Amino acid sequence: MSSFSVSQYVRDRIRTVPDWPAPGVQFRDITPLLQDARDFRVLIDAFVHRYMTPAHRPDVVAGLDARGFILGSVVAYELGVGFVPIRKKGKLPFHTVTETYELEYGSATVELHTDAVKSGQRVLLIDDLIATGGTMMAGQKLLEKLGAVVVEGAAIVDLPELGGSAKLRAGGLNLFTLVDY
Repeated sequence: MSSFSVSQYVRDRIRTVPDWPAPGVQFRDITPLLQDARDFRVLIDAFVHRYMTPAHRPDVVAGLDARGFILGSVVAYELGVGFVPIRKKGKLPFHTVTETYELEYGSATVELHTDAVKSGQRVLLIDDLIATGGTMMAGQKLLEKLGAVVVEGAAIVDLPELGGSAKLRAGGLNLFTLVDY
């Protein structure tokens, strides 16, 4: 009898697109995981099973714009907790807090409604991929500005060569990823 590896299953379904969006970049495309019902279920279940345990269970899930919305909202639904979107600047209609972070060439800003989380709430912060870590770090700072406790950052893919996961861990954020490239 062979053993089943969720990580290998997920890895086998991620498409690598060479030279996109620029020459030399190996883009890790998760859309094949989302297109097939069984693959999507295996992916979501991997996160849900981890966060069902009392040690990891959040009060709310926060998803980073935009693919973190896909994962985060379904994980939140399955866990029976609320979902909070962390959006790119200018997309939220109510009062917001903002956090700007550096990109390779420039900067970006994300924002969160001021009433999105309550002080002391345990939050799972989720995205599809960790590259340089800037977006996830900005999301963590936003949630903490409102008094929430980010219990873990989660992603399908980690690209450790880009240094983001090391930077996030050095900043005190626990991480859970399914696949490293």
